[in-house]
Amino acid sequence: MPGSHVDPRVTELRSAVSRLRRQLAAYPAEFPDRGIAEEELAVLDSLAADGSPEVPRLRRSLLLIAGAIGSVSALGRGVREVRDAVELFGGSPRS
Repeated sequence: MPGSHVDPRVTELRSAVSRLRRQLAAYPAEFPDRGIAEEELAVLDSLAADGSPEVPRLRRSLLLIAGAIGSVSALGRGVREVRDAVELFGGSPRS
């Protein structure tokens, strides 16, 4: 179908966000910033759904998610996958 091309970076970001959301939902323990992580994952999904997300906004959400979840080692892989997906839109500002 013409004009229906989906950016593979968007697909990867949405997949990574979805996986981390499922992992977070299944994580049994509460932690102080869980709500922040859930909100920012929803923001990332919304940004990706628009098809051409703003890179600074992606990075801001990633930073908030990493800060909220960072100490939960069981979710570390999911956070890394989201980070890798965000970096597909452009390397880190310092690279």
